[in-house]
Amino acid sequence: MLTTYTVQGGVLSVRDGERDPDALRRAVWLDLLMPSPEEERAVQQALGLEIPTREEMQEIESSSRLYREGEALVTTASFLYGADAGEYGSTPISFVLTATNLVTVRYATPKAVPVFAARCQKAPGLLSTADAAMFHIFEQIVDRLADILEKVGADMDRDSQGAFRTARGRRAATKRAQGLQDALITLGQVGEVTARASETLLGLSRILTFLQAEKAVAIRKENQGMIKTLVRDVRSLVDHANFLNNRATFLLDAVLGMINVEQTSIIKTFTVVSVALMPPTLIASIYGMNFQHMPELEWQLGYPLAILLMVATAVLPVWYFKRKGWL
Repeated sequence: MLTTYTVQGGVLSVRDGERDPDALRRAVWLDLLMPSPEEERAVQQALGLEIPTREEMQEIESSSRLYREGEALVTTASFLYGADAGEYGSTPISFVLTATNLVTVRYATPKAVPVFAARCQKAPGLLSTADAAMFHIFEQIVDRLADILEKVGADMDRDSQGAFRTARGRRAATKRAQGLQDALITLGQVGEVTARASETLLGLSRILTFLQAEKAVAIRKENQGMIKTLVRDVRSLVDHANFLNNRATFLLDAVLGMINVEQTSIIKTFTVVSVALMPPTLIASIYGMNFQHMPELEWQLGYPLAILLMVATAVLPVWYFKRKGWL
């Protein structure tokens, strides 16, 4: 789908499926979402540039993701999407920047893109120039990443504190297990989100470094300050993502340690029961033998004595373990 954003006289015009070459050249932002071959050809012929294919966008070499094509700058990076649905993924998005047009090519929709499009409806000035539009999209992506990192950090705090409270309290084993399981799930999500967010921030950092190094007419002098601001914001988010990742690793070790303690306690209980039942089992096995000459079989008190002996040999190990502080 091809969506064009054109600003004329301070009024924003949004059109879907535009094919007229003059209208495409007048558009400040051309957004290609899962474009058809016909849409790609229409944009390429109208603007006189090559649009990266889906296969080219998936290349990981810097030379394939950051390059100049004539006066146009072509940049590609992987961006986090699907955070609201809890199904985190990364999708490559290409930005083709000329002096008058910005073309974005994508095959998924990070929430920052429709949010920015909605902002443009209220503030068409965000699309005053093609490079300003690209930098504002980057700002929206950075703001979105900050919100996501804040949310997963809050979720991690809540579930980890709940797990520690559950471990300290005298709750049922099933509730303790459920609390630890919730903490593990949250920590796993934190690890996945921080990894994908770091990938997005790394791609943005490379794009901004490339744009700073390129002396292209597509980047206006008045917008150079936006690059510096974005670089600072990206660095701060990288530091925060690393902090969350390190904290998640520490909490994961702590939760796994608590699980090991729970398992050790269960195994200890089974061990004590096994040791306590071994002497009574031995006694019962001896008197369960069918030898003809067993004097105890003729005793009138033989049966009560055997029962008493089995109970005593079961209680003594438990008493000994408690005296040693093992229980």
